[in-house]
Amino acid sequence: MDFITIIGILIGIAAVVGGFLWEGGHMGGLLQVTAALIVFGGTAAAVMVSFSPAKLKTIPKALAFAFRSRRHDSEALIEDISNMASISRRSGLLALERQGEAHTDPFLREGVQLVVDGTDQPLVKEIMELEIDAHESRWEGFAKIFEAAGGYAPTMGIIGTVMGLIHVLGSLQEPTDLGPSIALAFTATLYGVASANLIFLPIASKIKSRSEEEVQRMEMITLGVLSLQNGDHPLLLRKKLESFAAGPREADKPDRRRLDQEAEDSL
Repeated sequence: MDFITIIGILIGIAAVVGGFLWEGGHMGGLLQVTAALIVFGGTAAAVMVSFSPAKLKTIPKALAFAFRSRRHDSEALIEDISNMASISRRSGLLALERQGEAHTDPFLREGVQLVVDGTDQPLVKEIMELEIDAHESRWEGFAKIFEAAGGYAPTMGIIGTVMGLIHVLGSLQEPTDLGPSIALAFTATLYGVASANLIFLPIASKIKSRSEEEVQRMEMITLGVLSLQNGDHPLLLRKKLESFAAGPREADKPDRRRLDQEAEDSL
């Protein structure tokens, strides 16, 4: 479990609620069932209309992707691939089968298996890049769901506020109740804006961040597998992987072009 993400959301909510209470507000003023129903119910309905059932079924997986703790040790991965390079140069590519099957990273296992099976290098590169693209597209779909929710929630909050004001202005028999009633009406706006900026949009950003990290790791593995198949010296392979892992990732496509260049250089 990624406790940093959870703590960040809780701190944001605590800051909003704490600031309200600090100014003399009462907790009961923030707890409005009707406002929550309009905002969260309306947001859920809008998201259901926007995406297919197949996409909606991925929401639990998207949450798991965002909140699950993923520790990828690049140094350990580089060390494993470098050791494989030493084994392949000493005993041949077929000797990598046992090391590949025993490795904990499924993407590296698949790549090594392709090499051991004698698959042509261009085809290995194509297969691994297609898998990277498939994963990246899937993770992008995860983020879009929460981005959509973050866009709908503030609008639903405004709708709830307008509905509350209509109700208030239509019942002016008791002018003394006007102020508290208007305050309750604006609770819906608070729910919509706060949920968008403290929950939905941050989760979407977290998914995008994790996606970039995962894609870069998979691209590094692809470069390592292609170098293994090419028979690169372990020290040269380590240098390539360390340079790739340390390089800044300004955008996805430049990294993919970098991977293509590294692969061509190893041919």
